[in-house]
Amino acid sequence: MTAPGRLEVGVVGAGRVGAVLGRALAEAGHRVRAVSAISQASRDRAEALLPGVPVRDVPDVVTGADLVLLAVPDDALAGLVAGLAEVGAWTAGQIVVHTAGRFGTGVLAPVRAVGALPLAIHPAMTFTGTSLDLTRLVGCSFAVTAPEPVLPIGQALVVELGGEPVVLAEEARGLYHAALAHGANHLVVLVAQAAQALAAAGVPDPGRMLTPLLEAALDGALRAASGADGTGAISALTGPVRRGDAGTVREHEEALTAFAAASGAVDVVTGYRALARAATVRALAAGQVDASAAAALLDATGPLPGPDAAGPGPAGMPGGAGSLNDEGAGPGEGPDDDAGGPGREEDA
Repeated sequence: MTAPGRLEVGVVGAGRVGAVLGRALAEAGHRVRAVSAISQASRDRAEALLPGVPVRDVPDVVTGADLVLLAVPDDALAGLVAGLAEVGAWTAGQIVVHTAGRFGTGVLAPVRAVGALPLAIHPAMTFTGTSLDLTRLVGCSFAVTAPEPVLPIGQALVVELGGEPVVLAEEARGLYHAALAHGANHLVVLVAQAAQALAAAGVPDPGRMLTPLLEAALDGALRAASGADGTGAISALTGPVRRGDAGTVREHEEALTAFAAASGAVDVVTGYRALARAATVRALAAGQVDASAAAALLDATGPLPGPDAAGPGPAGMPGGAGSLNDEGAGPGEGPDDDAGGPGREEDA
């Protein structure tokens, strides 16, 4: 029997997120009564993180649970919720939590229709699907979206998991998740590109060379990103764009273009070009470079593939080189989860 104030928990999806959060809920004193896991990887993860918890079909996991944790891929969530509603699996008073960053509680409308309590709780971190993640949950920010009367439940659950709840509006979830994915996933791509180029330059251990440089750059940018709009991070910018050194940027382009021709890694050139241009526009808006230096830097990168217009930059600054040159702008910005098929993992 569950202790007073403790919940009977059903975990749908023993992916990297579901298994870890299920274990964290168990360590907070709740009882995980059942978990769903179809792939062998999910079964192994459930056995490691939720030992002794029976693996059952999804409807059986949901039935009888006080709290249902839905840790499935974003694209599978709506169909899963609707399908369970069709078979009468949801019950009034049940707390139903999903971990998809992309959605708020609108996707849980079938749950709310029967009197269950909808919650969207998304941890802003990546998961390995091992016990190492449990310590990383401590102090982690969780986006919490719910109807006003349900918000305290979501905030309390996050605190129990060791995290810090951040209330997020339903309509902001898409932008929120895009920002996290852009930062985390594309940071990985950037490191991969830099490491590949270093290896081609003859560096025997690119990761070791990059570690102190990137750690210092990331730390400086995150410390500076204290403004509500996030523009403070650009104050940590260093290197040729910050110095207005268009000649160096042009030589970088030439070196990377030759590397791409030899290796086929054309994405390194387009990635460098796009980020150098973005850095230039933001440095201009922040007053770190003047308009003539910005124009020279943008000319040095050459045109981007397709229409050369990224939309307005920060503080209304234009995003394309043509705008700066022609108009003279002045200084100014988961889960190997079984509902989603094998091999799919949910991260941030």
